[in-house]
Amino acid sequence: MKTELGTIEGAVVRRLDQLEAARVTRRIWAKDPTVWKNDPSTPEIRDRLGWLTVAETMLDQVPALARFADEVRAGYDRIVLCGMGGSSLAPEVLQRTFGAAPGYPALVVLDSTDPRAVAAAVPPPPADLTRTLFLVSSKSGTTLESDCFFRYCWDRVGGGGQGRHFVAITDPDTPLARLAREGGFRRAFLTPPDIGGRFSALSYFGLVPAALLGLDVARLLRRAQAQATVCGPDTPARASPGARLGALLGDAALAGRDKLTFVLSPGIESFGTWAEQLIAESTGKEGTGIVPVVGEPLRDPAVYGRDRLFVTLTLAGEDDGGVAARLAALERAGHPVARQSLADRYDLGQEFFRWEFATAIAGTILRINPFDQPNVAESKANTTAVLERRAAPSPPADQRELRQFFADIPAGAYLSLMAYLPPLPEYDRRLQAIRVALRDRLRVATTLAYGPRLLHSTGQLHKGGPAIGHFLQITEAAPPPSQDVAIPGKPFTFGALEAAQAEGDLRALRARGRPALRVEGLELLERATASAV
Repeated sequence: MKTELGTIEGAVVRRLDQLEAARVTRRIWAKDPTVWKNDPSTPEIRDRLGWLTVAETMLDQVPALARFADEVRAGYDRIVLCGMGGSSLAPEVLQRTFGAAPGYPALVVLDSTDPRAVAAAVPPPPADLTRTLFLVSSKSGTTLESDCFFRYCWDRVGGGGQGRHFVAITDPDTPLARLAREGGFRRAFLTPPDIGGRFSALSYFGLVPAALLGLDVARLLRRAQAQATVCGPDTPARASPGARLGALLGDAALAGRDKLTFVLSPGIESFGTWAEQLIAESTGKEGTGIVPVVGEPLRDPAVYGRDRLFVTLTLAGEDDGGVAARLAALERAGHPVARQSLADRYDLGQEFFRWEFATAIAGTILRINPFDQPNVAESKANTTAVLERRAAPSPPADQRELRQFFADIPAGAYLSLMAYLPPLPEYDRRLQAIRVALRDRLRVATTLAYGPRLLHSTGQLHKGGPAIGHFLQITEAAPPPSQDVAIPGKPFTFGALEAAQAEGDLRALRARGRPALRVEGLELLERATASAV
């Protein structure tokens, strides 16, 4: 793995020796906040390390989860999870990776405020929702999107006594926990408060949906627990899979290889969306960070700059000779490539923990606190201001402005496509075609995500990370009233909320001096992309 900056492998070995000499892995397990910050009074670090032992704790809850799943599948055919970010990404990975076992209800993840997405997940009358169970998932119990989803779903079920169709997943003593008690919810699963949202995959946030899908939850947890053991306090850093990965991520970023590019087998492809949030929100702060690149198809070495680190996760039986050949070509061209094989899909339990531990290690190398998100509130505050003042959106760019925007993106930067559109296959296809064309032409890393979920995923990196991002926001004209969806108890609709979230984020990016442009409609962007190419 030779690069012009030296041997990444050699840097990783040296880093592991330094980690061992400083007893870093032992101190992480001892919950020592000075591993990341010299100020030992930083409470949010010590209070966010419950993920280290949650797999062992949750194994005791497997029988109760199985009983609950049997109770639910006797009365329901469909489950709608209302969540955002850390509350929705792990369930989506599990749903897309495993699907529902025979005899278990289907799971739909609702994490878009686009009115078309809301209506597709929870259809308006006369659709019958009597056999639909709603999971309202929010760590804080105050997440705006989850609250709006709940209000809409509660109103749609109606009829009184609708609480029996609702389940809460939240921390103790949150507004959502109180709502579950007062509203007669079927159940409230209260998670340990010392686990941050993006580190919560192996807590109730991930495991309640897993059980309802009919997964072998014990098997998933045992894989995670085994990984925790080999990354444990008594394991030398060189022998710890999580420490090795973390050292690679951290030192590659310090060497300029800060575009972490995932190459994933089809059967576990959705793992990238979970890892994207974990890496971006944990490391993207204080002007530094690692940029996760998920979903970019591999091409020849010529389209890549010297800022890439490739990490491939391969599921047994899904080896692709074409992908292997491209990876070999990338290595020959001097790009570092790290490989990991998964025996089966249940190794996701192992990977959840390995990447969490690696992120913690990378945080020590970058000298940042991986457990906070200091810049996320900016877009939220702007959204509230836009809604309260009924502010008009920023004017969209024309084709000339778009061409200039593309021309101004330098080598070593990244281009983020932020689509405030419903996550539909047709949009997936068109956005991916635009992304690939721009990547190949501009020779820069690209990211692609739907809003508003990106606000809870890569948004922290966009505003708090290195000033190398160029941001292209894609919206559509406001929907006509007949296609919009009201939010009971709120003075705005889902269409207005989505527009305010887009505008709020655009303002936050521009306030920080990030190059950010808004385009209305995919057609204009497609024409501008063709012109740029």
